[in-house]
Amino acid sequence: MAKEKIGPLHWAWAGVLLGLLNVVIMNSWVSNRPIGASTAFPYAGGILAGLKDAVYTKLIAKPGLWEIWFLLGAFIGAFVSSMIAGDFKLQLVPERWKAVKGGSPWKRVLWTIIGAFLLIFGARMAGGCTSGHILSGFMQLSAGSMVFGVVVILTFVITGKLFYRS
Repeated sequence: MAKEKIGPLHWAWAGVLLGLLNVVIMNSWVSNRPIGASTAFPYAGGILAGLKDAVYTKLIAKPGLWEIWFLLGAFIGAFVSSMIAGDFKLQLVPERWKAVKGGSPWKRVLWTIIGAFLLIFGARMAGGCTSGHILSGFMQLSAGSMVFGVVVILTFVITGKLFYRS
């Protein structure tokens, strides 16, 4: 019996569910924190480097630990939903990348590391992360988050045009 693919939900459902998630997460009984992810990385790095007693690691312990669990839940949720939808596949070099940049896995890994470094560096410089600013900040009508979101979107468009030359 062949597994039938589930079609995508209407985009408005994502907005409604994201709004409900934000209300639940911001509740003082749950986490009392905005949606975010970037603090998980320096926190995990501090723990892995044996710096759990360092001042900064202690300072970010509550949001860092919470965000590790949040990211783990996002990963598991994405995996489960892709399995249910029947479109899960592991691939180091996506088809779009192969068509434009070639099939070299080393080139793909190098650009992934460069992009990840720039993203996390920018997130720490901005005092938050893309998910924190755009998801939580927009819902809270934060002017700084809205400016950040516009800059991120413009940067994505410009980078995409330059990188993919289209």
